[in-house]
Amino acid sequence: MFRHAKRAAAVALAVSLAVAAAGCSKSGGKKSEESTSGLSAGKANTPRMTIAMVTHGAPGDTFWDIIRKGAEAASAKDNVDFKYSSDPSSGNQANLIQSAIDSKVDGIAVTLPDPPALEPAVKKAIAAGIPVVAFNAGIGSYASSGVLSYFGSDESLAGQAGGKRAADEGYKHVLCVIQFQGQVQLEARCDGVKSTFGGTFDKIYVNGADRPSEQSTIAAKLKQDPSIDFIVTLGAPDALAAINAIKDSGSKAKLGTFDFNPQIPPKIKSGELQWAIDQQPYLQGYESIDSLWLYKANGNVLGGGKPTLTGPFLVDKKNIDFVGKFAAGGTR
Repeated sequence: MFRHAKRAAAVALAVSLAVAAAGCSKSGGKKSEESTSGLSAGKANTPRMTIAMVTHGAPGDTFWDIIRKGAEAASAKDNVDFKYSSDPSSGNQANLIQSAIDSKVDGIAVTLPDPPALEPAVKKAIAAGIPVVAFNAGIGSYASSGVLSYFGSDESLAGQAGGKRAADEGYKHVLCVIQFQGQVQLEARCDGVKSTFGGTFDKIYVNGADRPSEQSTIAAKLKQDPSIDFIVTLGAPDALAAINAIKDSGSKAKLGTFDFNPQIPPKIKSGELQWAIDQQPYLQGYESIDSLWLYKANGNVLGGGKPTLTGPFLVDKKNIDFVGKFAAGGTR
């Protein structure tokens, strides 16, 4: 399925660029710089449309800044009026989807961290004639909601990669830290780590909306159980909290994380962080918007209804110099 999804994504991207180039030739061949990303591409001359992106992003979580940069770059190319909103509460996120429906947007890109709570609102959008794509969270349930496509990482597969890496590096006791309860993608990551690690495994829930509280909770767990020799966090800001918790507790545990932001490369280079599993959020944001534009402008369904995988991509000291230069620009 992964190979098919990659092939479908490549074909659809080629179509996207071809359509954009055709639009430029009709308008005199002018190029437009996409200031949101530093990248450049031909700008579409298709009618202006409005696309809403509704996520479960928490305030201050830099991961979502990267999602937005990708979405804004695609919007600039596709002549899209981009509207972003987010709330980590499933009920509030459902209300934001309803608000997008009420404002009669031309398309919606949505995350599905809590499918039972969000699917009714998604189905209302589809019933209203608004095309919807899912991304980032909900790979196991997006199809039942009736959305066109899914863009993101297979979180179970990503977790398995993290668990195997920790096992291969010889660690004996892993602690998996979940920053928000009830989100399917986070549980899938931890379950994936457990399935391939093979040693002693624990997980704890922390308050990812309160970094000092998160740091103290992790530190208390490390003091309580000094046999923990490896920690896996499920978000880049959570990794920074865990680094401080390790210092506070006097633990000798090492650390790996999911996700990436500009603060991660220096931590990998210094050895405070062993590796990061990147789901490439810029790509998720870009493809979500671009796929809706393709559907509205040319009837294309990017990925053919199957998941288009953007990860997992493991970053460590071997490739941090290459990836880090993009992270410094805010696109990784």
